[in-house]
Amino acid sequence: TWTEEENAMQDRIAPNALRFERLLDAPIEKVWRYLTEPDLRAQWFMAGPSDTRVGGTLGLTMNHHRLSDQDVPTPERYRAYSGHSWKERITRFEPPFLLAFTWEDGEAGEVTFELSQQGAQTLLVLTHTGLRGSADAINFGGGWHSHLAALKSCIKGEGVPNFWALHEKAEALMEEALR
Repeated sequence: TWTEEENAMQDRIAPNALRFERLLDAPIEKVWRYLTEPDLRAQWFMAGPSDTRVGGTLGLTMNHHRLSDQDVPTPERYRAYSGHSWKERITRFEPPFLLAFTWEDGEAGEVTFELSQQGAQTLLVLTHTGLRGSADAINFGGGWHSHLAALKSCIKGEGVPNFWALHEKAEALMEEALR
């Protein structure tokens, strides 16, 4: 497995685009389920009712307070978003290899997950293009970095002690990368 430092070395951070690579200890079908099944997606990211097809929707509800195993308070700047639900439009859907969807109806770009089998593991490549500048790159980069760490833990059957501590560290990494 890769260490967090090695993971960060695989990240490409720019003001208009992000690219993250993670090698996950699971077959591609299991990783696909964590991307597309709301109950599994809720364990590491956000879930909601979805219509998984091109032109369909990906439902998202921000319940990040449920991502930590410990009782961790939500940081003040994120409290207003707790419980917020919305839908994004699916732009590409090729099971079990590719899922792409808009963010903020495309105003904040498009997110693409690409999966490929690497022996008994799966290489996940997340690309978020169409960002509006450094503030987006820090915000979304910190989010994606921490959510992917949570995904890696969930797939291993491990928990996430403190998601918000992970998120804070990830945002600092993104700020450093954009200097």
